[in-house]
Amino acid sequence: MRYNINDLLSSILAFELFLRSGYGCGRGFSEDILQDIDGKICGQNDNIVFILLWHVIHLIVRVIYLAQEVLRAIESYLVTNGFVTTYQPLNLNRVKYLGIVIDSDEARQISEVIQLLDWLSAIGVKKVCLYDREGVLKKSKEVLVERFSSAKLSNEDSKIDPIFTKTQMQFEFVSISDGKEAVAKAANLLFNKYYLDGDTEKPFFTEADLSNALKTLGVVEPDPDLLFIYGPARCHLGFPAWRIRYTEIVHMGPLKHKKYGLILKAIHKYTKVKQNYGS
Repeated sequence: MRYNINDLLSSILAFELFLRSGYGCGRGFSEDILQDIDGKICGQNDNIVFILLWHVIHLIVRVIYLAQEVLRAIESYLVTNGFVTTYQPLNLNRVKYLGIVIDSDEARQISEVIQLLDWLSAIGVKKVCLYDREGVLKKSKEVLVERFSSAKLSNEDSKIDPIFTKTQMQFEFVSISDGKEAVAKAANLLFNKYYLDGDTEKPFFTEADLSNALKTLGVVEPDPDLLFIYGPARCHLGFPAWRIRYTEIVHMGPLKHKKYGLILKAIHKYTKVKQNYGS
């Protein structure tokens, strides 16, 4: 049952007047009760203030995010339609391998994935690593590979917008199970090499040791130069960590809110960044 806050406060004040009039109980007991009631009223008022403050902050954050989305949409429209030429032409020599991480729930929207790959093909990206945690994209492997084969694209070139002239793409499909299996095999290899023999000195394994073990097992796929993340979380969602040591990671927001112009902007920004590698 819900009570109106004004009615509740009125009842408490009436009860306070009753106690102050001296009915029922002694003076000392009445004062103790009144102090307890005053504390509860203050605590309830504090809770109301905190709730109101929380809603105000929540509203401000939502307005900020809404404003950002509107600005992103306007910027993407201007870039896509050629009103802003700052991000063209692109130096795709810096983006030889592009990684795409998609939240598994959003990866089930295969039409959105295909549209994203259409844009990347039109931009000129030739090699893409597609990753989702649960391996949803692997189930669409045949469809995607066939769609972006050279024969298929040559038949579609005359049907699409001139600005979206597609190029053939190569794909690698990865899920979290691939990373776990590769690391388990590499660890087993190192264990057999250094720990089965009791007389051999037990080394402290480094990143280089793990990399060499992975290469020995044939896990030699290149590291993505640039990694786009589509989904609510700002993390790589379990993408193999040893393959993103020098990778530039960009969170692109939900897949359904993807923007062609913002992809151009992200790639252009990456190509202009000077990367310094340690010794």
